[in-house]
This record gives sequence, C-alpha cells and structure tokens, in this order.
Amino acid sequence: MINMDDLNSWVGPLGGHPQVKTPNLDRLAARGTVFTNAHTQAPVCNPSRASVFTGVRPESSGLYALDPPFRQAPALRGVTTLPQLFANHGYRTYSTGKNFHDPFKQDPALPAEFTEVGFLGTQGGPRPAKKLKQNINPEPLIDWGVFPDDDTSQDDWKVADWAIAKLRAIPAAEPFFLAVGIRHPHVPMYASQKWFDLYPDDKLIMPIVPADDRDDLPKYADYLHWRLPEPRLALLERQREWRSHVQAYLASVSFADHLVGRILDALDGTEAGRRTVIVFWSDHGYHNGEKGITGKNSLWEIATRVPVIISAPGFAAGQRSNQPVELLDLYPTLAEMCGLTAPGQVEGVSLVPWLRNPSLSKEKPARTVAGPGNMAVRSENWRYIRYADGSEEFYDHRADPEEWHNLAGIPAYASLIQEHARWIPAVFARPVPGSKARLIDYQDGVPIWQGKRILPGDPFDYDPFKD
Repeated sequence: MINMDDLNSWVGPLGGHPQVKTPNLDRLAARGTVFTNAHTQAPVCNPSRASVFTGVRPESSGLYALDPPFRQAPALRGVTTLPQLFANHGYRTYSTGKNFHDPFKQDPALPAEFTEVGFLGTQGGPRPAKKLKQNINPEPLIDWGVFPDDDTSQDDWKVADWAIAKLRAIPAAEPFFLAVGIRHPHVPMYASQKWFDLYPDDKLIMPIVPADDRDDLPKYADYLHWRLPEPRLALLERQREWRSHVQAYLASVSFADHLVGRILDALDGTEAGRRTVIVFWSDHGYHNGEKGITGKNSLWEIATRVPVIISAPGFAAGQRSNQPVELLDLYPTLAEMCGLTAPGQVEGVSLVPWLRNPSLSKEKPARTVAGPGNMAVRSENWRYIRYADGSEEFYDHRADPEEWHNLAGIPAYASLIQEHARWIPAVFARPVPGSKARLIDYQDGVPIWQGKRILPGDPFDYDPFKD
C-alpha cells in the first residue's frame, strides 16, 4: 500500500494536468484498475487517514479535524484497524513514512498497529537555512522551491529506502502488509532542480480560474476556509508567486512518482512480487488556485477527488472505472481479496465486483464531510454540496467538470438534488473531545469558533479571499 499526501488528480492516469509527468503511476495503472471517480472521506489528513485504516466515516466517529489522534475518539478506541486485521491472520505488518496522521505513536494499551515501524520522517523533512518564500506566510510549512540539491537528502527518499530494504528482506513465503506513506507533494513543496526542469516556467499551463467563479457560491462556503495558513490566490497573484507554486507542486508530484517507481522495481525483483496486491491512494486533493485558494479543506472536486489504483494477481490489467468509490472502500476490498472478513465497524463496500467488471453500475455515491453538517455527495455525473446552514451547490460534471456553474436553486434540477440529498445523514457525530485547529464547530447550523457563535455581521463575517 503506497499513499501520497495532498495529491489531487494531477497524475497521468487521471489527466488532471496536461503537462504532468508520472510515468510510474502510469505503469501501475497499466497493470491494474484505475478508479477515476474516487473520493476522500474528509479533505484533511487526520480524519481521511483514520477512515482508511479503520473503515469508519468521520461523521460516525466525530473525528473531523487535525487533532486529536484517532485512538482518542471513543468510537475508534477499540476498533480493529486494517493492519491489525492482517496481523491477526498471520501477516507481518510494516509501516514507513506517513500513514496515520502525525505524530504517529502506537498506543501501548492496545494491540500494535504494525509489527514493525520503520523510518517515519519529520513533518516537512529537511529545510533550507531560511524560508524560500518569506513574502508569503510566516508558517514554516508554507514554502516551496528548489531544495535540496540531492534527492537522497529528502525524508521521502529515505522512506522509500526503508521500504525497498524491507521488501528485499521479507521471506518469500511470508504473508506481509507494507504501508508506505510519501509526504510529497504536501507543503513545503521542495524538490531538486531536475524535477523543476520538467516544468519550464515559460511553458507552464496554469489552472483556469474565472474571475466570477465564487459569485454563485453560498456565503457559508467561506466558513470552511477560515484561518487556513495556505495563501489565497489573490496574495499569490500580488506577489507574482502563483506560477512558482504550481511549478513546485508539479515538480513535487514527479519526484514522488519517481519514488513509487523505485518501490515497484524493488517489489518486482522479489519472488513475492508476482503475487502481491498493490494499492495506491492519496489522502485528499489540493487546490492550486481553483476557487481562489491553495490547499485543501473544501468540498469541491479538486479537494475530494483522489487517485486510487489497484493491481492484483488474477484481475485484468489496464482497466478504468468511473463509478463513485471512496477511500473507505479500501478496507473491505483488501480484506475480501485476501480471504479475510472485515470487522463490523467497516462502513465501506468491497470494490472486488468493480475489479472484475469496471462498468458495473454503482448506486451508492461517494461522500465527503468537512465538519458537522457540511457534506458533498458525488455520484457518477453529479456533485451535490450542502452546508450546515442548509445552503447548497450542485454541479453537472458532464458539462461542467471544473464546477464553475452552481445549479442549485434552478427548478429543473430539484428532483436530482433531492435524490442526492437523501444520502446526507440526519445526524452527524459531535466532534470528539480535543478537536481543534482548522475546523469550526456548529450549533443549530450556526458556526462556533472558540466558543463564540458567529452570526452575519459579526467580525468573523468577512471575505477571506480579499483579506
């Protein structure tokens, strides 16, 4: 299992950016099945990763924010995680890099998540003597550019090294589960010069962001972006740094793709390689200026859509499925593929039927939550968003894949909107104790920040995209 942090659809198998170079994800896609309409359960790291490894939705567990660690959520305290399921059935389980959210520590009062935990790396990895983009934001992580000179200095390179060494050392007959978490392209987006050279500034194709793109959005959409450290597009444009940001993201993606290739080469060189299931995923997407923001934490396509690729013995190669799937589905899928029974808490569905027949219709849509009451529902052709105050967005992905035209409120779409709205739960779990950082709480549809109810006209009711 290989995952990347903050990787959106800008990969070759999804065609999200016309210039992106990801030859190793391309070759993995060629030997497996690409789920082109896959979505995260939450557009931030902690709840997304917790849902992958526990099979429990954030709206069920109450884990919506970057804190606390997932085992502090009462609903997740004693559940059997995916690596624990494999360990319970005789597998050796290994982890390196970022799989659970930082800082990952195994709870000594519970069975170990992994048999062995290797090199984890540090948040952001090695840093230059001073920030490269000091004009953007004082937050240390918000940085990008050419650094370091040598790829082998990167923490992610060392994560791949550990995974490669482990693959070469695992006995041929030993069943194993290896999770490899690559932090790129998460900020700080550092890569050596050769990866930037793949994307010359004078030829760089930039995202198209219409000036009026936010004009048809409900005001409530702004609440999801309060206090985010990622710079707004307006600031990047004023500082003439938007192009460098996009270039750094693409360079980071290609560097990370190279690491995937190193790991695949190592696996293919082992006797176990031909009978090993390979899964690739990202925890959530990332804005590079779309909708006026950089970063994640939104319910739009660019933040919820993620690459999911599964390659496995006995299944056809070169397949693509456009049916809506969720990261939550990985747990039951891997359990079924390996002849195991997923525990009762698992809320996803196995994707094995779609590995056998990618065109099989799937009624159940994908759902993404961003705090209590805020949810996106993605079907094969439509995206529906409802916020905690009841305001809505609705997009036709056949005619409007960039989600530039909000169709909510147009009578002709009322029945379709109602069909999608039925998937939104009547009750969302309350945020677990210790929830903090970027997501705000809600009470009767009114946002609450640090105990204060925020009403129209309050100081918090500002336009964060011009502030």
